[in-house]
Amino acid sequence: MNADTVREYTRRQPFEPFVIRLSNGETHEVRHPECVLVLKTKVIIGHPEEDRTVQVALIHVNSIETLQAT
Repeated sequence: MNADTVREYTRRQPFEPFVIRLSNGETHEVRHPECVLVLKTKVIIGHPEEDRTVQVALIHVNSIETLQAT
């Protein structure tokens, strides 16, 4: 996955929450565009409800999928 693809998801108007799936099977939901920072080789995902962040190398991002509205 490349940085531009992840940025595309964060810049969609209107914003649609999405999930990032990693090569190790982990998933990270992004419910707000301000909860993700896309850098050159990694993505930093904020989980405000848990008061934590996760740094992920872009080479480990297998897919991104929009979340269904609940």
